[in-house]
Amino acid sequence: QVQLVESGGGLVQPGGSLRLSCAASGFTFSNYAMTWYRQAPGKERELVATITSAGGSTNYADSVKGRFTISRDNAKNTVYLQMNTLKPEDTAVYYCNARRKLLGATNDYWGQGTQVTVSS
Repeated sequence: QVQLVESGGGLVQPGGSLRLSCAASGFTFSNYAMTWYRQAPGKERELVATITSAGGSTNYADSVKGRFTISRDNAKNTVYLQMNTLKPEDTAVYYCNARRKLLGATNDYWGQGTQVTVSS
């Protein structure tokens, strides 16, 4: 059974930090690119950061560059999102996604999300 379980969300003041984790099971984690998305109330889901299967390449939304860092530990089947200098506009539900494209087919798995609220 495939599972992606996010944790680490919560309430933080502007300028603070949080570290999100996404623990994966039920598939070969090291074969999958991992991405963090977020969705704020009334807005579409947007890509925050992505990391390739081996961790050699990362990509970030312009709005989080320099503040957020995505990383992964393939030995622990876990991907992380370190979020620093948080702003109220970072408030959203953060989702973990695993994706693999192979021979024209795409496998796509999603977690249930973790709420991040940035407020004083």
